[in-house]
Amino acid sequence: MCGGFTCSKNALTALNILYIVVAFILIGVAVYGRASALVTNLPIIGGILACGVILILISILGLIGAVKHHQVLLFFYMFILFLLFLIQFSIACACLAVNTKQQEQLAEQGWRRVGDDLKAKVQTTFICCGFNSTSTFVDDQSPLSCKHVNEICCPYPTENDCMCPACMQKLQSTIDYAFKLCGSIGLFFSFTEVNFNK
Repeated sequence: MCGGFTCSKNALTALNILYIVVAFILIGVAVYGRASALVTNLPIIGGILACGVILILISILGLIGAVKHHQVLLFFYMFILFLLFLIQFSIACACLAVNTKQQEQLAEQGWRRVGDDLKAKVQTTFICCGFNSTSTFVDDQSPLSCKHVNEICCPYPTENDCMCPACMQKLQSTIDYAFKLCGSIGLFFSFTEVNFNK
């Protein structure tokens, strides 16, 4: 039977090692979500990434407090971990609550912020033209000309009205998947933080 400080010390050490693993998973999911979105600089995914980094730092604080039996460090560890739970829970709920229209608005803001080279890369990768409208990008002189992409969409030169779809149509499912994945995993791990601290 386990009792005394030795058992608590071992449990806290194991818990903090688990938190380090969880933090790396959160960072990995956020990086994957950002990479799969490719277009946008989605701030919610950045919040999940920040929570992962903060969780690593807090876990190191908890490890030091547990190994040295430092009660003040352990108190701040529990307090900061609870605050992290609140932040992580809020961000995860925001990821899951974002509807299609809000995702489109966030993606459009991200589209406006990125440079033309990334926009051209997105257009080539997803075989799309423009964000919501293709009409502004048909000019051959434009740095974001859809001429090359339209040749992929419409291999027959006789079709003059053939155009690739707008990029938002192609990116919607990818952006939605990134939000849902980050939200679900963030929600799961925020509850594991609370359950293990009881």
